[in-house]
Order: sequence, then C-alpha cells, then structure tokens
Amino acid sequence: MSHENVLFTEYKLNDLFTLKNRILMAPMTRAKADNHSVPTQAMADYYSRRADAGLIITEGTVIRADASGYNNVPGIFTPAQINQWKIVTDAVHKKNGRIFLQIWHVGRVSHPNFLQGKLPVSPSATVMAGRIPRSEGLTYGESRALILPEIKELIKSYAIAAENAIKAGFDGVEIHGANGYLIDQFLHYHTNQRMDEYGGTPENMARFALEVVKACGEAIGYERVGLRLSPGAYLNEIVGEKRDALVFKYLFDNLNHFPIAYVHTGNFNDAQQFKELNDMTMTAFIRSHFHGTVVASGGYSLETASQGINQGNFDLVAMGRPFISNPDLINKLNKNASLTQYDASMLNTLY
Repeated sequence: MSHENVLFTEYKLNDLFTLKNRILMAPMTRAKADNHSVPTQAMADYYSRRADAGLIITEGTVIRADASGYNNVPGIFTPAQINQWKIVTDAVHKKNGRIFLQIWHVGRVSHPNFLQGKLPVSPSATVMAGRIPRSEGLTYGESRALILPEIKELIKSYAIAAENAIKAGFDGVEIHGANGYLIDQFLHYHTNQRMDEYGGTPENMARFALEVVKACGEAIGYERVGLRLSPGAYLNEIVGEKRDALVFKYLFDNLNHFPIAYVHTGNFNDAQQFKELNDMTMTAFIRSHFHGTVVASGGYSLETASQGINQGNFDLVAMGRPFISNPDLINKLNKNASLTQYDASMLNTLY
C-alpha cells in the first residue's frame, strides 16, 4: 500500500463504526455559540461541510454551567443546547458523516467572571498568571481545591453529558482529558498535590480520569467513548515532571481493560519531544503503553501522516487548521489538489 492512499482506506474502529477514511477533523475551539452556549445554524452548516472526514470531533463542549472558561463556547447541559445540537448532527448524518462531541470541563483555566463570582476549581489550590484568550484583558488567578463530594458529582456530570450527547444524535463522545484542563490537572504533579484517594500516587492521580471513562462507558457504551490526553505538559501553565510518566503509564495500563474507541494525542506539534516522557513524543509514548486505536494530532501533513500510519506509529490522524481553511479537505487531499492556506483571520467567521 502506498503512502499516498493509506489515509483514504476504511478503518474499523470497533463493531459499531467503520470509518470511511483515516483522517479525523480535530476539535477546535471556535467560540461561535450564542450567549447561552446554544449551538447555531452556522455551526450546523460548518460541520456538515466537513462531513467527508472519517470522523468529526467537535469543539470542546462544556458539561455544565460552571465548567467554562470562555465566552460563547457551546454546552450540552440544557434542553435548548441538546435540541440545537440535534440540528448539527442531523446535518452531518445527512451527508453520511460521523461525529463525536468533545465533552469538557476547564477546571482552573477559568475566571470568576465566567463562574458567577466563584473561584475556578482544580485538584489543588493553584495560581495561574497568564492572560485569558478572547477576553477583555482578563488574567487567570487562583483556583480552589475540589472536595471529595464535588469530585463524585463531576464524574456524574460527565456521564450525564455523554447521555445528552447521544440524545442530541452524536455517534459518541470524546472526553477532553488533555491540554491542561480539569482531567489533565489530576494527571500532573504540578497541579495535583492532593494526598487523598485522588492524589499522591500514580494509582490515585489516574483515578479521576478512569472513573470518568468508566462512568461514560457505562452510560453510553465504551465503543462510543474516545479520550484525548496530553502526557507531556505544554499548555495552560502546567510544568511537567519525570514522575508524571508513571501516572500516565498506570492510566494506560488500566485503559487497556476498557474497550474504548481510541486515545487521541492532545498537542499542537507532535514532533515535540518531552523530557518527562523520556524524550519521546506524546504519540510515541501513548503507542508504547496503549494497545487500542491511537489518533495522532499536531501538525501532520499528508505525507507525514501516511508515513506514520504505514510505520505503525499510530492508526488515525486528526487535522485541525487545514479543515478550517478547506471545508473540502478530504477531496482536495485525495486529488492532490493545492490547499488553501490557513490564516488567523479565518477564525472570525464560520465557513
């Protein structure tokens, strides 16, 4: 099989889904929902234009009102949100597409402005210093530590969000466990300084992620559940440590017992090597420990993606910005046609 055509072959994800090609649309925050976090018709049009992807993974969608850290990101916790997402999924399915909803809690990556004056939550009390994107000059600040009953309630909230996604017509969900957001905060020593059942050891630090996966899997079926992870620390002010690798190794050892759909690399540049991962890339580290389907993401071209699949480094590839600038990306890649180059001004509108 040549490098040029492996990406356009079918891929059996599991007994429920055979993908029509191996190119996924990566999740990308677009912040184009209305002021009540309800998806719009423009979002339905946007996703349906990209239904040729093997699988669309939506932008991060918050699981409850206090899970957000950005204006105009969509939610999946009210009847209006569920009903409007149904318009999106119907539009994608009419074009024979598949679509998973990425379910999201930002944790400490927020501000009291988004939380009715309350502090953001995290595994431990921390302080962030950076500026908040797409805000009126706000900067991050303090978070407070979650108490045990709140953690148990959050796990239920992820499962309810997964059930709501199915009600909205999604084929499945991707749990956002990457990029320094809530689940990722539990998985790194820098942000998890707990000494109870959710911190202090790899087993305890991986517990929250595993319990969220289990709750979602039991709610909608493990075959409908994917998981995005960032074993290396690179975003939202998390500092990586060597011992983080043992947390992720324990996590993958246990994920191997669940028949989830895939694990997806959360990184913008997957050529990056991480000292805390023994100088491996995130995808190489995931592949070395996780036995199921691996989705690579982070700056891949047609050539590097097909080469990586042919070499067995991963099974599927997710692309982001090329899908923003080329709604017909799959057709263009298949025909080796020139691509429209991404430009940041394209973020101003949905097309």
